[in-house]
Amino acid sequence: MNRVTQASRRMLFAIGIVAAAGSAFAQAPAAAADGQWAKTHPRRDQVNDRLANQNKRIHQEVKEGEMSKAQAAKLHHQDHRIRQEERTMASTNGGHITKTEQRALNQQENQVSREIGH
Repeated sequence: MNRVTQASRRMLFAIGIVAAAGSAFAQAPAAAADGQWAKTHPRRDQVNDRLANQNKRIHQEVKEGEMSKAQAAKLHHQDHRIRQEERTMASTNGGHITKTEQRALNQQENQVSREIGH
């Protein structure tokens, strides 16, 4: 009976190791995906914060009657294209954007921003 108990313990130990390893491997792709799509990367965060701020400014201009809904829709569309471009850039760069890409996106945002105050 003692031999059976030792064999059972070894079997349970082996099963535990296999289960732990399987769990670790199952979590690895999720961790890799989080790293690949790092939305909080500082350059991405800066670009997206500006887009969110412009969105608020557009809504405020419409609310105050300074901008028509058609003008707002045009500006929202331009911001949407910038956001899509930012996501595409990040997906090709391991979840972040380069300084050059950030500069290009900011220039596009500057053009939209100038149109908001008119």
